Amino acid sequence: MKAIFFLLAIFILTVSANAQISGKSQPDSTQKIMVVDASCGQCKFKLEGPGCDLAVRMGGKAYFVDGTSIDEHGDAHAKDGFCNAIRKAEVQGKLVKNRFQATYFRLVSKEEEIKPMDKKENN
Repeated sequence: MKAIFFLLAIFILTVSANAQISGKSQPDSTQKIMVVDASCGQCKFKLEGPGCDLAVRMGGKAYFVDGTSIDEHGDAHAKDGFCNAIRKAEVQGKLVKNRFQATYFRLVSKEEEIKPMDKKENN
């Protein structure tokens, strides 16, 4: 019986670890990485929509994001969450029908935000 519980625990841990790994975790070396503002489109960027959705601001204009969601990057309603703060993110992707189609999205840590973003394009 202990062996069954042990195997079940290993299986759950393995599945959980694999669920954390996204196909978008690595940037495409052939594309430019952009550093953008990221936040809740409705709460911080004043976009219209039914609920809290991830958005990025590039060139002074905000766009909803497809390819990742607001919930994949922590608690949106935490003190530093997307509904309460505008954060920096490294992204790759393109605009399609007035939405940003993300192929790579990485939230920049607070420590990285303080340092200058060398070799990155600020928008």
